[in-house]
Amino acid sequence: MVAWNLLSEKVDQMMEWSSRRSVIRMNGDKFRRFVKAPPRNYSVIVMFTALQPQRQCSVCRQANEEYQVLANSWRYSSAFSNKLFFTVVDYDEGADVFQQLNMNSAPTFMHFPAKGKPKRADTFDLQRIGFASEQLAKWIADRTDVQIRVFRPPNYSGTIALALLVSLVGGLLYLRRNNLEFIYNKTGWAMAALCVVFAMTSGQMWNHIRGPPYAHKNPQNGQVSYIHGSSQAQFVAESHIILLLNAAITMGMVLLNEAATSKGDVGKRRIICLVGLGLVVFFFSFLLSIFRSKYHGYPYSFLIK
Repeated sequence: MVAWNLLSEKVDQMMEWSSRRSVIRMNGDKFRRFVKAPPRNYSVIVMFTALQPQRQCSVCRQANEEYQVLANSWRYSSAFSNKLFFTVVDYDEGADVFQQLNMNSAPTFMHFPAKGKPKRADTFDLQRIGFASEQLAKWIADRTDVQIRVFRPPNYSGTIALALLVSLVGGLLYLRRNNLEFIYNKTGWAMAALCVVFAMTSGQMWNHIRGPPYAHKNPQNGQVSYIHGSSQAQFVAESHIILLLNAAITMGMVLLNEAATSKGDVGKRRIICLVGLGLVVFFFSFLLSIFRSKYHGYPYSFLIK
């Protein structure tokens, strides 16, 4: 009887908090009482995060936005019940919880089932799947059998940007309607194609999907890292560095081709050839060095180790 009354109080309290906010904020005491301690007949999804500005966790903010979309979709759906609750534990409000769970990274999503302890599959594989609301909803459906249909608020920024781009291009073509020879400029199209190639090969699309931080600052010694030490992740600054290195190598190859095919002064062609060769050798060595730092155990290097 006592256990039933305690369970009823916990469910009523969780429902009251959910009526105010779709995501319930928890500190250490609330987490231990409403998530860890029995009795409990409801599942809890917890996002462990670090949203305070001094933590400089941009991916935490982006993941939180997706998490809020998912929680709102559940809270305002017709299927909403007291069988599932969404909560969040911020490091600055529940550092003891992070220590208790031996957790040293954020954001992390975990499912605490109504019965028993969390298993390995109850921790969401954010690095492999990403943190989109739809992916989180599929994971929750697998763990709880609760189906959540994600409803996103309308976002017209992409449509407006596309309309402005089309208007700009259309206006330019109209102003140059009597002289459209620039459309057939091979150099212009080649430069545009190279920009697309550099953006794609440097990992810009990965940044857009995963939302990594620009760089990492070690809170202990203040050292800033621009290259991620793992082959499974990267920083935004890292993709910019790779883009510039690829551009420099390409410029070197262009100069080598120019030196080989032009019919100008031999001395000038020799200088162009040496400059192009220097660009290719130095920046390719730098690129290979970054590759070695991420793929530990790679045996080959060139000039720079």
